[in-house]
Amino acid sequence: MSYRPQRSGFTLIELLVVIAIIAVLVGLLVPAVQKVREAANRMSCSNNLKQLGLAMHNFEGTNGYYPPSTISTGAAASQPWSGQAFVLPFLEGDNIIKRIDFNAGYHDGINKSMYPPNGVATIKVPVLHCPSDPNNRPRMNATSGLPEHYPLSYLFNVGRYLVYNPAGRQDGGGAFGPNQRLTPGSYTDGLSNTIAMSEGKMYTPRVHDALLPTTAPSSPAAVFASISGGAWSPNSGHTEWVCGRAIHTGFTTTFTPNTRVPRMEGGVEYDFDVTSSREGRNQTDPTYAVITARSYHPSGVNGLMMDGSVRLVSNSISLANWRAMGTRAAGEVIND
Repeated sequence: MSYRPQRSGFTLIELLVVIAIIAVLVGLLVPAVQKVREAANRMSCSNNLKQLGLAMHNFEGTNGYYPPSTISTGAAASQPWSGQAFVLPFLEGDNIIKRIDFNAGYHDGINKSMYPPNGVATIKVPVLHCPSDPNNRPRMNATSGLPEHYPLSYLFNVGRYLVYNPAGRQDGGGAFGPNQRLTPGSYTDGLSNTIAMSEGKMYTPRVHDALLPTTAPSSPAAVFASISGGAWSPNSGHTEWVCGRAIHTGFTTTFTPNTRVPRMEGGVEYDFDVTSSREGRNQTDPTYAVITARSYHPSGVNGLMMDGSVRLVSNSISLANWRAMGTRAAGEVIND
């Protein structure tokens, strides 16, 4: 009588079948997990905007007007504070934020001493950051290697293309403007029809202090050809939450959300923003800007309306509707 040992383990075929099944399951699971994660991130992003909307209204309730996008005159004009900075003391938060001296610049000694070595500008303010943005890190000084600024995700609506003309103190007609003290009555289009804030991507490529035409470029492809001069950076837009200049803390409704605005540099195509003379740089040159609302959400950008509500604005929104949402008193009709 012969003895045949009992087989143990897997054959190569069986092992390959198991691996194939695991691969299929992982292929099905990963997109589902990513979708759940993005849904959670979008909800967190929406909650951040709701908190900022509450702070905006608390500011108005205390002062009788909404915060300006910046103050581009006076002692701090060379380091003009952002509207985001103005509203943060009205949130429950860090006492350091509440001790900011807005009469001095953000790099002034009094605002540096509270948070060495480079002060309040380097503070990470979680409510200003969308969790979907992968670039949530301080901007470092190239010389010292120390943190110099911290970026942000949520931008004030400063108009369609014109941001500010200091000669006549004219703003761009958006929800906010430099040196403005707007009240609820200023929004004749309706608070629920006017977008207050939307999203931007940290470390967006940008040009500032360029020469721009007085009329907005007709298409995204026409932007690069329409400008001359200016300082180019492949990665420093929306990196200074303290700075009230639109290139860092504002957006314009020149183009719809997540529209790609191309610029070729060194054989690389960048999606960039551009502004002419920055607010507060002088008291003569107007500021025009193409600063597009962008996000890492797959279908659009979150938007805070002036009434405090938050909605997802689709990438496919018509340009007419997007621009109508961007004005406070132009009388346009917004179609669903």
